[in-house]
Amino acid sequence: MKPLMIAAFAAAGLVCATVAKAQDAEALFNKSGCTVCHAVDKKVVGPSLKEISAKYKGDKTAEAKLADKVKKGGSGVWGQVPMPPNAAVKDEDIKTIVQWILTK
Repeated sequence: MKPLMIAAFAAAGLVCATVAKAQDAEALFNKSGCTVCHAVDKKVVGPSLKEISAKYKGDKTAEAKLADKVKKGGSGVWGQVPMPPNAAVKDEDIKTIVQWILTK
């Protein structure tokens, strides 16, 4: 019985950590100004997070590509409206945001 309880507590801790990380990522997304152009489930100026996640599903290089795109900006992937660079956002914050986007 004791090993089962330990496993249950470990699983609960993992779920709480995952939820906390998602909340942190969403807070970073909001704080970094991403919501000016992006929403979770609808196109604003840029694509929705769900569209981005779907486009890159199964792409093992997606995280690096998207982090680079967020940092440097770009255009042409989703149309003619350019995405401005976000050089002021810390690399670790960009990584957290991109990982979160890819779960949508």
